[in-house]
Amino acid sequence: MSSGPRYRLGVDVGGTHTDLVLLDVGSGELMVEKVASTPANPALGVLDGVNRFIARGIAPGDIGFFAHGTTITTNALLEMRGAKVGLLITKGFRAVQEVQMQARDTNLFDYFFSRPQPIAPQSMTREIPERSDYRGNVLVPLDHDAVRKAARELAGAGAESIAVNYLFSFMNPAHEEETRRIVTEECPGVHVSLSSEVLPRIREWPRLSTTLLNAYLEPVLVRYIAHLNRGLDDTGVSTPQRFLMQSNGGVMPFAATMAGGRTVHTLFSGPAAGAQAAAWLAEEAKTGLVTLDMGGTSADIAFIEGGAPLETTESIIARRQLDVPALDMTTISAGGGSIAGVDGGGFLTVGPQSAGADPGPACYGRGGVRPTVTDADLVCGYLNPEYFLGGKQKLDVEAARAALETNVAGPLGLNVREAAVGIRRIVDMRMADEVRVFAAKRGVDLTSFTLLPFGGAGAVHAAAVADELNMNRILVPPRPGAFSALGLLCTDIVHDYIRSELMPMAELTADHAEAIFDELEARALQDLLAEGMKPEDARYLRELDLRYTGQGYELRTPLDGLYANSLDSKSLQAARTRFDERHRQIHGHAAADRPVEVVSYRVRLRVDAPKYKPVPASPPARARDISSAAKGSRDVWFEAAESTTAIVYERDGLDIGATIAGPAIVEQFDATTIVPPGWTGRVDALRNLVLVKKGA
Repeated sequence: MSSGPRYRLGVDVGGTHTDLVLLDVGSGELMVEKVASTPANPALGVLDGVNRFIARGIAPGDIGFFAHGTTITTNALLEMRGAKVGLLITKGFRAVQEVQMQARDTNLFDYFFSRPQPIAPQSMTREIPERSDYRGNVLVPLDHDAVRKAARELAGAGAESIAVNYLFSFMNPAHEEETRRIVTEECPGVHVSLSSEVLPRIREWPRLSTTLLNAYLEPVLVRYIAHLNRGLDDTGVSTPQRFLMQSNGGVMPFAATMAGGRTVHTLFSGPAAGAQAAAWLAEEAKTGLVTLDMGGTSADIAFIEGGAPLETTESIIARRQLDVPALDMTTISAGGGSIAGVDGGGFLTVGPQSAGADPGPACYGRGGVRPTVTDADLVCGYLNPEYFLGGKQKLDVEAARAALETNVAGPLGLNVREAAVGIRRIVDMRMADEVRVFAAKRGVDLTSFTLLPFGGAGAVHAAAVADELNMNRILVPPRPGAFSALGLLCTDIVHDYIRSELMPMAELTADHAEAIFDELEARALQDLLAEGMKPEDARYLRELDLRYTGQGYELRTPLDGLYANSLDSKSLQAARTRFDERHRQIHGHAAADRPVEVVSYRVRLRVDAPKYKPVPASPPARARDISSAAKGSRDVWFEAAESTTAIVYERDGLDIGATIAGPAIVEQFDATTIVPPGWTGRVDALRNLVLVKKGA
């Protein structure tokens, strides 16, 4: 009989494959499974992977921790497969969703500009007589009868979810809370999202947009988690420690998801796990990392500085405003499944459409007939058709060539090899351009950073991207294809709380600020207890959003180190000084003589979770000759004109300290790494494969 939970399981659902990493807590051993994703119901792919571990002899009752990163909400939004949403809004403000912030998010001179389809159209919007002022004082009482009538009308029109967004509810949520009570009475089973819970901060449109997104996606996520919960129970995985990755790099219990109001915190769930793994595991984080997570559908890019990913509180996803804390990442449609073709002007294009997991690239042999980046990689010799997923899946080279010939090479008058090299060139340059622009916006000097590729296709394209960016160092982790899943075993339980209250800092007293922080921390404690966690394990991190009076934006200013048990006047003065320093660092100037305004108060709740930590190892006393890891050679086309012969190595056969020279290909179960001419690779003490460009 087991003496306690032995295993921790991390699961990452991608567009093509679902990756699972199982950690043996006692030995530190990692086991990896990779299964096809099931887009119609991603839970099926997750459970398939769990059952494969069970078939390998893992007792399901010994899995004591389950963490899950998912794109279920992201995909539902991109494909507009969310719930039918109704909106209750303060009388006189129904046009907020139409006006938004007036600014265009595309070319200013686009005569055909139109906004995305509204989540709650005017036909599903009802105005409710009620009004509070900017201090939260009630000016017009809530009209209960109007709420009841509106709720019945919206439910009758098919609303599965209702968003409630009243003016200044972040100062006084009473009207929104009473509205939820009435809607729940009138329409049992209808989800209700309150802006005072989803995003209690200033600015009407971002608050409304974020609340609408939560209402639109909450039924989708709740159904999915309920299905996954039942499936885990059926497989015998009985642990109550079931967590979902959030956009901020932390996890939250399934119970928090089911309770409602937090769905929008999962919109960057999948990409966040990989960035979190990079921050936690890579020794090179202290020198700066650029992560390149290239999977089947997209490529996600993030920067790691000082051992932590950069963060943001304002994002755009599918042209919709989302103002919740998230790791600062950018995503482009450049994955192994990105479809190549010829546009109406006769130019070669790659993406944004993806073949996904079903039918997948043409070479998968599942009915796909359109060429993808993976097909191009195969034709160029980068991938071994007999060793994909460690030999579990064979790739059809002739199907890939036929798809390229029919859809790209023939229409452009090229041979198949030229078409394949062209596809790779386009996707590599697109990723490099995205990194370059992302770095410029954040003041990052790429020449001092290391590129960290992962995902199924990241290490195949990393060297080409690095060459485009003049980066001279690449770090390929031991299991790049499952790196995001590993990130789920490297994070803490994290919840973020915010409340806006505008006030000149000169008028703010320490007691008043302390009272607001106490209120937020009390809410955090309530959630903590509801989720079955221990209060003594919690840490609370405080921040103020500050701005110079008259500015239209604010800066998050951490208060750590500025107070002991509670705030005092010296703490507030130190916060003001820290704000000036941060403003100078970020914007290049500060105005220490200008008055400062407090905009919002933030609290981050963090509960430490046990994490995977790799242990550095020494080179073996008698290292194997490098030739023992060689599997032969293969012709590779870096250029269409001629091939290059590359030595093929099995990665698990490379000892610590082993050095290889390009051109070479390093194969393993979950990924392939390309080492071009002019690059060398060395296995470090953590079994990372470190590639360095000659002359660097």
